[in-house]
Amino acid sequence: MLERWADVRLPDAWLVAGAVTQTVWNVKLGLPPEHGIRDMDIVYFDGADLSAEAEAAEEERIRTLFSDIPIKADVKNQARVHLWYEDRFGIVIQPYTSTDDAIATFPTTATAVGVRKDGAQFEVTAPFGLADLCAMLVRPNKAQVNAEIYEAKVARWRELWPALDIQPWNG
Repeated sequence: MLERWADVRLPDAWLVAGAVTQTVWNVKLGLPPEHGIRDMDIVYFDGADLSAEAEAAEEERIRTLFSDIPIKADVKNQARVHLWYEDRFGIVIQPYTSTDDAIATFPTTATAVGVRKDGAQFEVTAPFGLADLCAMLVRPNKAQVNAEIYEAKVARWRELWPALDIQPWNG
């Protein structure tokens, strides 16, 4: 997938969250690479066009680009998340200033990670570092989510990756 990253052509785009984290867990546990991965999250930042239509068009383009991958692409413009977040999660958030700003609010320290390829070089963004990811340690990132959102995520993960060290919300 990353060998075709140049074709994504979205501003400040990253492959993030579960697509990265769960792939690492699968490799570490000797599981098939796609085990438990619901979607391939691609985030970008386009403050010039906050329309849902533009985001949907980019998602459709990316899904077509990666139609040979058995996991659907979920493409989100982080510049517009504040417009729908309260309706979906019941929490008002401030607009993000960049994709790095958004990634720093992801629900766990292990999933607050992104990768992309720039020419021959791979880039990583990980505001909490990579230690938790590599240790299969899941800790809540309370910057934006609540206990309910965190617990819903980790309940599914416990079933799929029982070797994870999942820390409680109030741990």
